[in-house]
Amino acid sequence: MKNSSYDLMRLLFGWLRIVCIAGLIGCDGSRSSVHLFSEENVPKKLSDWQLLELQKGALSPSDRVVPYDLNTGLFTDYAHKLRTIWLPEGTPAIYAEDQFDYPVGTILSKTFYYPKNRSGAVLRTDDFSKDYIKGYFGRVLSLDRIRLVETRLLVKRKTGWQALPYVWNKEQTEATLEIAGDAKKFKLVGHDGQRQALTYVVPDANQCAGCHADNFTEKAISPLGPRARHLNKDYPYLTGVENQLLYWQKSGYLRGVPQLDSLPKNASIYDEAVSLDDRARAYLDINCGHCHNPKGAADTSGLMLHGGELDWRKLGLCKPPIAAGAGSGGRLFAIVPGDPENSILNFRVESTAPEAMMPELGRSIVHVEGVELLKQWVSSLPGSCT
Repeated sequence: MKNSSYDLMRLLFGWLRIVCIAGLIGCDGSRSSVHLFSEENVPKKLSDWQLLELQKGALSPSDRVVPYDLNTGLFTDYAHKLRTIWLPEGTPAIYAEDQFDYPVGTILSKTFYYPKNRSGAVLRTDDFSKDYIKGYFGRVLSLDRIRLVETRLLVKRKTGWQALPYVWNKEQTEATLEIAGDAKKFKLVGHDGQRQALTYVVPDANQCAGCHADNFTEKAISPLGPRARHLNKDYPYLTGVENQLLYWQKSGYLRGVPQLDSLPKNASIYDEAVSLDDRARAYLDINCGHCHNPKGAADTSGLMLHGGELDWRKLGLCKPPIAAGAGSGGRLFAIVPGDPENSILNFRVESTAPEAMMPELGRSIVHVEGVELLKQWVSSLPGSCT
């Protein structure tokens, strides 16, 4: 009888938790609607936008705010990310193979956070499964398991995209607009218990443009992640698992999507069923391609690392630096096939020296897994530079 009462209480508690979460994610239709502010009147508080709901120990997207993910994401000092998109009703984006044509009023958000243990220490891990409340993976973040750091917004205006960085307070109750950026000091705890000091840099509004202006001639900000090749993957929506591009189309967020089997798709760097070349190219595309493309800030280097590059010389194979200076590390070529130790590309992604490290923004520590992937890739390349 005692066990039966205990089981009944557990069942009742579980049912009440489900009811509470259901209310949080809007099953009752009572969720907040997004508030779109003018460019001249942006609020100091993130909560005023009503993009994200912060209540009942959880953070989740508001009504009609759609979460999404990328096949391979940009490395940002091991931070985890909740990405969302919101479009004004009845105004879909128009599909294009590279950059979608987003309507005025589009709001993209990216919330950066770290998992934490019971003592509150932030963790270095690639495991996202414990970040979310059980049964709501990809949708409802559990605040007792994570430390919120910042939320960046990109808002489409008539004149282009506006970048707005919001920084979360210590109490984890609100994020405040910090146009001048910010810095947070952490000690990341790895699987082995080792602690790694980290100064996490929140970029200022101009630094946002430094990466997001992948057309350096026009110097116009544009979204980097939500493009077809990065979005072409499944996502666990509340209604079930579905391809993101098809879901966006069905939801009225995207128009003109071609047949699924004809769409470009980058690899996930964690998918070992995919070729090493595809995984390495996907990593370089998302982490380096926004500058290293024919119109990017690094176009004068002649090193093209965007996803569409087919010329191996431009990809760096036996390519001498044009003006690398200390960034070359005394090495002669961007990529020496079979020899990552003597390749400039490998040297720069392994470096944390300001004059040598690549990417220049977005990281202060080394991405160990990314470094290993590029080592394996360069080691696998045939040929010689002599």
